[in-house]
Amino acid sequence: MIIRCCDDEPLMLQMLEMAVQQAKPDADISAYDDQDELLEDAEKDGCDIAFLDIHMRAMTGVELAKRLKEINPKMNIIFVTGFSEYAGDAMKMHASGYIMKPVTKEKIEEELSDLRFPIEPKKGALLRVQCFGNFDVFTPDGEHVHFDRSRSKEIFAYLIHRHGSSCSTKEIAAALFEDEPYDEKQQNYLQQLVYAMIKSLKKIGLEKVVTRSYNALAVNEELIDCDYWRFRELDGGAVNSYQNEYMSQYSWAEFFLDDYDDWEE
Repeated sequence: MIIRCCDDEPLMLQMLEMAVQQAKPDADISAYDDQDELLEDAEKDGCDIAFLDIHMRAMTGVELAKRLKEINPKMNIIFVTGFSEYAGDAMKMHASGYIMKPVTKEKIEEELSDLRFPIEPKKGALLRVQCFGNFDVFTPDGEHVHFDRSRSKEIFAYLIHRHGSSCSTKEIAAALFEDEPYDEKQQNYLQQLVYAMIKSLKKIGLEKVVTRSYNALAVNEELIDCDYWRFRELDGGAVNSYQNEYMSQYSWAEFFLDDYDDWEE
C-alpha cells in the first residue's frame, strides 16, 4: 500500500506522517511539502491513498486532489484541515475522508477502515502474481515461488495472461515457440514442461491453482491475486502500478499493449 502525505507546514507534515506511520506501519509512506513533487512521484510510482492538507500555498489540497484524480480516478483522497469551512469543497471531490486537525493515530485508523476504494488482498488467494514489469509469483506472505524450469514458469505466465480461460497445449506451444512446427517432438517437450510446472507448484502444496482436462490447462482464478486482473477491473493500486511494462521477459506478451488500446476505445 502506497500512502503519500502533503502539507506545506513542516510541523503539521511531521505530525501527519507520524500518525499515518502509527496507524499503518507496514505501508510505504512518503511525506511532501511540495505539491509538484508529490504529483511527479504519484504519476511515476503510483499512490493508493493521499492525505492532503486543504489550506496550502501555491496549490490547495482540492486543486491537488483534482490533479491526482486525473492520474487515477480511483485514488483514495483524505483531506486534512483545521478549517471546517472547506468541508463542502472537499466532499465535492468525492473524497474518501475528511480529518480535522490535530491529526491522531485514531483518526487515521478510522478513515482507513472505511475507504471509498478499499485496498485489500483477494480473500482466499493462495498465490500473488505480478505481471507488470517482469513476471513473478509469490505466496501471500511474500515468499518467492521457484520454478525448476524457466519455460515451465513461462507456461504458467501464459495461463495467467489468458485469465482463467482453458488453453490447449497446441495454443500454448504456438505462443511460446511461435513458428516452430507442432510435431511429436515439440508435443513431448511441452508435456515435460507442464509436468515440471505442476511439480514446482506441488512442492509448496499449490498444484490446485492449475486445473487440467484432456489436453488443456487453466488457472483457478479464485485462488490467485493478480495485478493484471485487478488492472482490468480498474483497481486503483493496479492502475497505478502499470508503467507500460507487462511480462517484460516474454515476447508474446508484447501484444498486451495492443489489447490495452482496444480497451480504451
